[in-house]
Amino acid sequence: MAELQKLIPLLVPIVLVEIGLMVAALWDIWRRKATRVLPKWGWILVIVLVNIFGPIAYFLLGREEG
Repeated sequence: MAELQKLIPLLVPIVLVEIGLMVAALWDIWRRKATRVLPKWGWILVIVLVNIFGPIAYFLLGREEG
């Protein structure tokens, strides 16, 4: 239990970044008419299921220009 208490201060910022990226990516995908590489539903699955790397992949590969 003491080990877990030592890790919590390290995990909280990571979790907050993950949640922030996920919310930003889902908000962005909601507002766009189209995406690249995958359909919108595919990107939503990637964003939600692939933790930090899913939203980053969406921002780098999935956003259609414009």
